[in-house]
Amino acid sequence: MSAPTVLGITLGDPAGVGIEVTLKALSALDQRSGSRLLLIGEASTVLAQRHFAAEGTEIHVVAAIGECRWERGVINVMDMGVMTEPAIPGKLSAQAGEAAFLAVVRGIELALAGNIAGIVTGPLNKQAMHQAGHIFDGHTEILGHYCGRRPTYMLLSSKRLNIIHVSTHCSLREACDRAKKQRILDTIRAMDNHLKKMGAGRRKIGVAGLNPHAGENGLFGNEEISEIIPAINAAQGENIDAEGPVPPDTLYLKAFQGNYDAVVAMYHDQGHIPQKLVAFDEAVNITLGLPIIRTSVDHGTAFDIAGKGVGNPANMSSAIEYAGKMVS
Repeated sequence: MSAPTVLGITLGDPAGVGIEVTLKALSALDQRSGSRLLLIGEASTVLAQRHFAAEGTEIHVVAAIGECRWERGVINVMDMGVMTEPAIPGKLSAQAGEAAFLAVVRGIELALAGNIAGIVTGPLNKQAMHQAGHIFDGHTEILGHYCGRRPTYMLLSSKRLNIIHVSTHCSLREACDRAKKQRILDTIRAMDNHLKKMGAGRRKIGVAGLNPHAGENGLFGNEEISEIIPAINAAQGENIDAEGPVPPDTLYLKAFQGNYDAVVAMYHDQGHIPQKLVAFDEAVNITLGLPIIRTSVDHGTAFDIAGKGVGNPANMSSAIEYAGKMVS
């Protein structure tokens, strides 16, 4: 019998809730996780927050995977060693941004080298990261950069909704410009392929319109006619069960009721708002199109509650479990 795979968990900004929710999640997942888990981040802050872990847990700091101890009650932490003292909860700093960024890069490198099976990422603070000189909009852009600048797709997944996005971090004006036939078709393909890999028996995909009422036959815009419908027709020609464009104001209710297995959203908020409304604490952020597995929590650093012990680990638990399913 082969040994369990290793998943890396990058802890995000050490001044946020990433470490807290991860330690809490590991306590709950100890009996159920099918993977070995390696934390990647600032060991000093992990040690300072060890009270969030299960009672009796040992924090074992390592510099390489070969130093890990895969024993019950032991949490292995690969230390970035950026911060000489534990991060102050809720305090923005370039040093914390640097630590968080380097942890993500280390996780990507380990996954690309085959040393770990994939990564689960904790929340970054973009302002802290930018202060450290790393000008990326977020994880998706960092992953795309270090994995070869390939097209990537953001999928938000929960028990009742799977929502993939044609565009994400850009202005609404630019999002309209990005809603082109080829990108929409590629997004539909990526969703169908992911459902297939995850063993879905049915793969019915609802495609959102861009405009109110899906354009009303050109009355409120012609992107549906010129870009979205041709993309759906092309997908159907490849035997992909895609349907639409469906008016955005009814599409998500239909998906929530089980009429669709996944939804293609045209831009960031069109997909994020419904998912966060129904599954704020449970939705998982998955990046498709990468040569590595990556899942993430679907929340931010929550500086306002960092260090107060009220962080909800449900999102992190879901992200770890989903990554395990992708590996298997």
